[in-house]
Amino acid sequence: MARTIAAAATGNSAAGIGVIRISGDHAISIAQKVFAPADGTPLCELKGYTAKFGNVISNGESFDNAVALVFRNPKSYTGEDVVELSVHGGIFIVEKTLEAVFAAGAYPAQPGEFTKRAFLNGKMDLTQAEGVASLISAQGREAAKASFKLLQGSLSNKISIVLDELINCSASMAAWVDYPDEDIPELSEENLEHTLSKAEKVLNQLLKNYENGIVMTQGIDTVIAGRPNAGKSTLMNMLSGVEKSIVTHIEGTTRDIVEGSVKLGDLVLHLSDTAGIRESDDVVEAIGIKKAVERIESSSLILAVFDGSQRLNDDDRMLIDACQGKKCVAVVNKVDLDIKADINKLKENFESIVYICAKNGEGADVLEQSVKKMLGVDKFDASLPLLANKRQKLCVSNAHNHICRALEGAQMGVTYDAINVMIDSAIDELLSLTGRKATEEVVNNIFSRFCVGK
Repeated sequence: MARTIAAAATGNSAAGIGVIRISGDHAISIAQKVFAPADGTPLCELKGYTAKFGNVISNGESFDNAVALVFRNPKSYTGEDVVELSVHGGIFIVEKTLEAVFAAGAYPAQPGEFTKRAFLNGKMDLTQAEGVASLISAQGREAAKASFKLLQGSLSNKISIVLDELINCSASMAAWVDYPDEDIPELSEENLEHTLSKAEKVLNQLLKNYENGIVMTQGIDTVIAGRPNAGKSTLMNMLSGVEKSIVTHIEGTTRDIVEGSVKLGDLVLHLSDTAGIRESDDVVEAIGIKKAVERIESSSLILAVFDGSQRLNDDDRMLIDACQGKKCVAVVNKVDLDIKADINKLKENFESIVYICAKNGEGADVLEQSVKKMLGVDKFDASLPLLANKRQKLCVSNAHNHICRALEGAQMGVTYDAINVMIDSAIDELLSLTGRKATEEVVNNIFSRFCVGK
């Protein structure tokens, strides 16, 4: 019998309400010890999906009004009996309620333990559980939409179709190989190749969409680079909506890297505002410039800022050279002034050029579209099944490799027993993906990254 667990399901900060979640065989009896319904009805007599208003009590004394919501197994989030106590959201009240629940016999929940129990009780598979984590951490509309689709089973359903076809194919081949004397029809080469080709296309499409999905759901490391006073810090402040970077007319004001995550439409950019790129004899500034160049090398996206009111100089040309071969958008700033920069030179070196006035907050929409196009996510469809993390990608990549080998073997006339080994290896990878054949170590690792209340 699993022990009954409890935790605060809401954040550790003052709010309108705080929710204490209790799950396990004794959830209702434990909640009954700390909650007194206003109408005197014991919680044990309530049907599932029933709420009661009353008071929470500790040591026989009421200390807050509350609502108790009862869920009966298996129709609950965890698949167990669950009670949620909604109290006023002061930190002290939530902690006192939780202490009373522990005193009544519940144990503190471990990180992700509620969702882990939901998985173990068959309420969701591993990809859906990871969708819960993605949904909690989503920072934009598309990220939330994609995570919710994952939670709803978009990836599970897609993989299940592939699995069913591969398992049927494997079973037919195994039966024909193992029982040659029985009247079992042989799986035709045409049907075998069709099944393998279909599986390969599905898995390949998931892998192709992986990078775009990660960009939209987790954001992208982005560096703002340019010569001193080009407007890098002003752009950083425009995108973040707050004054994160100091802006002055003095060259070299930014000497270290200023970081922050911002939303550019549906995109999340993990921004770094760097020191102006130029030759400098100042020791401290030179260190900042060295860091800026290193960040340009390591970042996935560069916003190369140029002062449109000034002619391009050696510092600009140094930046242009540093951006070659990288995903980069040239941002021509200060377009409210007369344009003196050599735009043709920029067009020769950059696929995408955007004109803005960061000081006045103009050009963010155009910048968003250019960045999306540069990253290849301008036509991103969050309704499609997506791989949410490296674990899922690895499982699908391994399965895809096994399927490609099996398909190649089938086309070369390799014996069915050898092909079936490859198919079974692919099946194992997909079963690991969904959790139907995942090791305890993998399962524990996944849920250890969840917050305690989930």
